[in-house]
Amino acid sequence: MEINFNVLSKPIRGSFPSFSPKVSSGASRNKICFPSQHSTGLKFGSQERSWDISSTPKSRVRKDERMKHSSAISAVLTDDNSTMAPLEEDVKTENIGLLNLDPTLEPYLDHFRHRMKRYVDQKMLIEKYEGPLEEFAQGYLKFGFNREDGCIVYREWAPAAQEAEVIGDFNGWNGSNHMMEKDQFGVWSIRIPDVDSKPVIPHNSRVKFRFKHGNGVWVDRIPAWIKYATADATKFAAPYDGVYWDPPPSERYHFKYPRPPKPRAPRIYEAHVGMSSSEPRVNSYREFADDVLPRIKANNYNTVQLMAIMEHSYYGSFGYHVTNFFAVSNRYGNPEDLKYLIDKAHSLGLQVLVDVVHSHASNNVTDGLNGFDIGQGSQESYFHAGERGYHKLWDSRLFNYANWEVLRFLLSNLRWWLEEYNFDGFRFDGITSMLYVHHGINMGFTGNYNEYFSEATDVDAVVYLMLANNLIHKIFPDATVIAEDVSGMPGLSRPVSEGGIGFDYRLAMAIPDKWIDYLKNKNDEDWSMKEVTSSLTNRRYTEKCIAYAESHDQSIVGDKTIAFLLMDKEMYSGMSCLTDASPVVDRGIALHKMIHFFTMALGGEGYLNFMGNEFGHPEWIDFPREGNNWSYDKCRRQWNLADSEHLRYKFMNAFDRAMNSLDEKFSFLASGKQIVSSMDDDNKVVVFERGDLVFVFNFHPNNTYEGYKVGCDLPGKYRVALDSDAWEFGGHGRAGHDVDHFTSPEGIPGVPETNFNGRPNSFKVLSPARTCVAYYRVDERMSEAEDYQTDICSELLPTANIEESDEKLDDSLSTNISNIGQTVVVSVEERDKELKDSPSVSIISDAVPAEWADSDANVWGED
Repeated sequence: MEINFNVLSKPIRGSFPSFSPKVSSGASRNKICFPSQHSTGLKFGSQERSWDISSTPKSRVRKDERMKHSSAISAVLTDDNSTMAPLEEDVKTENIGLLNLDPTLEPYLDHFRHRMKRYVDQKMLIEKYEGPLEEFAQGYLKFGFNREDGCIVYREWAPAAQEAEVIGDFNGWNGSNHMMEKDQFGVWSIRIPDVDSKPVIPHNSRVKFRFKHGNGVWVDRIPAWIKYATADATKFAAPYDGVYWDPPPSERYHFKYPRPPKPRAPRIYEAHVGMSSSEPRVNSYREFADDVLPRIKANNYNTVQLMAIMEHSYYGSFGYHVTNFFAVSNRYGNPEDLKYLIDKAHSLGLQVLVDVVHSHASNNVTDGLNGFDIGQGSQESYFHAGERGYHKLWDSRLFNYANWEVLRFLLSNLRWWLEEYNFDGFRFDGITSMLYVHHGINMGFTGNYNEYFSEATDVDAVVYLMLANNLIHKIFPDATVIAEDVSGMPGLSRPVSEGGIGFDYRLAMAIPDKWIDYLKNKNDEDWSMKEVTSSLTNRRYTEKCIAYAESHDQSIVGDKTIAFLLMDKEMYSGMSCLTDASPVVDRGIALHKMIHFFTMALGGEGYLNFMGNEFGHPEWIDFPREGNNWSYDKCRRQWNLADSEHLRYKFMNAFDRAMNSLDEKFSFLASGKQIVSSMDDDNKVVVFERGDLVFVFNFHPNNTYEGYKVGCDLPGKYRVALDSDAWEFGGHGRAGHDVDHFTSPEGIPGVPETNFNGRPNSFKVLSPARTCVAYYRVDERMSEAEDYQTDICSELLPTANIEESDEKLDDSLSTNISNIGQTVVVSVEERDKELKDSPSVSIISDAVPAEWADSDANVWGED
């Protein structure tokens, strides 16, 4: 048997799972799938140096004076021989803190120093010529349409244009009287004085930027910094127009509620406003706020992640082909309506994240940023020229992250969403495409460090992401920033000051692939508890992950959700509570609950669910398109299924609510204590501890175990906190919730080899087939009446003191406990040999001990 210990600081030598993720070639959204895992000894990536750092690009910066306004410095980093001022914010180019956490990165020290130097030099250049990074990221106060001293001032960066004018409803689309002037940096501008103290361009009127090519052809484009864009809804495939948005004070939405405190661990509800209606139509921001946000709050989520907010002309792109980066999607309402939604969420205590797409841009010409590319070189364009500027699988354009104006545009875009709309953070889409010049296409990431740190690394993009995370956390220190990366780039979720890229979390994208693989390709009897557990716990030390069993990716047409994979056609006919559940439905609901709870409890430091999956929404998502006769029937959420008392969907919804409530009361997601003590493949049982809770998962399709022995840390009395088999969750009520489970000591104190599964105490439970139960240790100081409020179905639960209990930890291992940590697999033989002379336990904080620099191994595989 193998015992899985959560090692939260200096690792224990032992037998670790060999990591070898692979990426499916040719997929438009690259996904990781895991091969079988075996304990074959330590394997942390190649130690070989396989490349040399090329010289840093020469500077093209004019250094004679500080720029008075926007500059067009392109591909700027710094001169190799330039002298820079002392570094700030404890950012050092020589000593890379990330290597203290993972000494096996030492062969790539030159790479880290190179990209850190690039980051520092780029930041200092910005500060020299533009002022602090935060000011540089206020480009929206200069570019686009702004009010200045009784005028409307419009500026646009278009260095390749020969002539330019502004047109719109205000001048009858004739710009002859509104010609623009170009400065030395390729910025066109015009000042339009008010007439009779009124703006010449009325609020909510259409505008465009008209400019002439080098070949004499005039073209009309939507301004790059436009804050609102619309299309004529009465015309099929009508072109988009930019809209001048400057409502009078009486029509502006004024925020009433402060941002809620940042949660210790995010429980994220991923949502799409447009498809959130129960009717086959596009929903609105205000309807979502009034109808859907209360549902999210009722299910005890603390974070909402909004998809498809940035304007995208093609609805079916799910919001990932952005055309107008500063504009809200007009399908759901106007900018003031979105502000109402966010304010309503804050009033409910929900933080709101927005999907930000800076990895690519729509290929559209007439209504997108691509329209400004008229064949000029990369230095005068938002995008790279040639093949490097085009993503062949996504059919989209790729940014030139070394361009000064691209940096201004993208960094300003982040600040705009934070400050104008009070968003609380971001989920960065498609990070893998940014990190590598091959964009992850047809790449199989095996975990070899050469794949992450080589000529294939796009250092320009890495520097941009470092700047972005620095900016976000400086403007709003409590922001939550999540990266979508399938490659497992080391350091992605470590601070910039350590040499990391600076994200707070990364999505654990291998987990849903593992579940889909099992549901599609394995019989229940063939499920490996070790393999599934390894997939959930296989993440980098100190790099936080957001775990999820399924997201929108598994819901789109051509794929199936977990519920649909489990129950398929019986979701149409077998969900009535008025008849007995069929074996298919009984199995489906049971495994749906277990899979989501297992993922939440063991898969990361946060949890995510896509809208509707909490109650097993049937069918798939299919946006209106020619192939379905432009139907909205599959582009909605049937909330009535979860609300109907006579349908079994309510059971999955209730359990989802209970899972979140359990974390709300016990904060197990935020706890660094994560110890898997048993992965029993014969009996299909997994036992682990997370925070103050003990979890028992029995995946066996038939076997119920009476008196099943469960190892635990602290002695005392344990009771049921959450039971998937409870009647209110559609179960069979086989486990008693009023039963006291008393522990027995195991072995000799301080001698781990005499313990039970490495745990100093144990208690016995009834473990029915296809159930999961979480147990909590009774606080003897509480009254009997208070303690009986243990069933998670009730409104209240005893709140655990996580810090206090962690300080009492004594698992007879030489293990340091901090707030962030991962699980490693250690064979009993290796563990016993290693731990004979080290019985003590020490407690540390998030700080990394200095002696770690001498550790010979403290990193393990990626998702």
